[in-house]
Amino acid sequence: MTTPPDPPEHPLPPASSTTVYRASGRRTRGKNGKKRRSPLRRILLALLLVLVVVVAYAVGVGIWAVGQVQRTDALSDYSGRPAAGKGTNWLLVGSDTRKNLTKEQQQELHVGSDSGDETDTIIVLHYGASGPYLVSIPRDSYVSIPGHGKNKINASYALGGPALLSRTVEQATGLRLDHYAEVNFAGFVDVVDALGGVEVCVPKDLSDSYSGADFKAGCQTMNGTQALAYARDRHSYANGDLGRVQAQQQLIAAIADKALSPGTLLAPWKLLPFLSASLDALTVDRGAGLLNLGKLGLEMDDISHGDGSTTTVPIAAEPSVPGVGDVVEWNASEAAELFSALRADTTIPTFGSN
Repeated sequence: MTTPPDPPEHPLPPASSTTVYRASGRRTRGKNGKKRRSPLRRILLALLLVLVVVVAYAVGVGIWAVGQVQRTDALSDYSGRPAAGKGTNWLLVGSDTRKNLTKEQQQELHVGSDSGDETDTIIVLHYGASGPYLVSIPRDSYVSIPGHGKNKINASYALGGPALLSRTVEQATGLRLDHYAEVNFAGFVDVVDALGGVEVCVPKDLSDSYSGADFKAGCQTMNGTQALAYARDRHSYANGDLGRVQAQQQLIAAIADKALSPGTLLAPWKLLPFLSASLDALTVDRGAGLLNLGKLGLEMDDISHGDGSTTTVPIAAEPSVPGVGDVVEWNASEAAELFSALRADTTIPTFGSN
């Protein structure tokens, strides 16, 4: 009789079992026959899913934003245009147009009903290896306007819109502008309101019936209407428009800081209304793409956190010119030194008046 073989040391499981063993003995299938994923694999899949959602969200927002951006022919080639320097120059403009404002809005915002278009804010933003720098140009600066003789620089916008303003700034400063961005009254208010207001530290008590400014000294949250009044007030300062320039620089930094904070960027219900308000308010040159606008925002955020600096074109005098009114004359030598540094993308000089 044949002797039966000895039973195996590790017997096979019953045929009805769905549990499968690897050589290592680790079980990879559960009782229902499905593979069991390792914790690490689950984490990697979750991270991949989050990444896909974030990328899709960013791409979708980008595509939507590109379609919303308003364009204008602000920059053009012309004979005698300054040569390109180092770094990038943006011309940032706050327009006081009242075309789209109702009478009620004009009264609420204290902007009057003038039909002409001028600019309350004219700023050059420079960035590159040096900077970023915000250089404010007083709106009453007495300069040559191509084809129109000498006048206040903001009159160039009324005479020829963004294109003539850009050309006037280029010829007055010797800087070649790379991009142009403009925000109007109503748009500015909507942008600040979309952010839920911005934190501003008012240096002293302000009261101005012309702009509607009425603030006590100290840090406070301003809504859109209040922020516009703060940006337009020049009667509360002994140096008039120059005091307003500093307030405008302060507000720009506050808006950039709030807009690029994690509380805004990581919350779609906050970010999308802000982007919508910004794109409705913003007009840029035809060459400015989404990456350019993103870079603009990042540089403004750097300034809000103390990287870079803000300054104003050095002033020599503030005479009154017949037929023009009170104007601002630049300190020719100091202004030339400032613009030379910007063209070369080097550290800008510091002047006593700044």
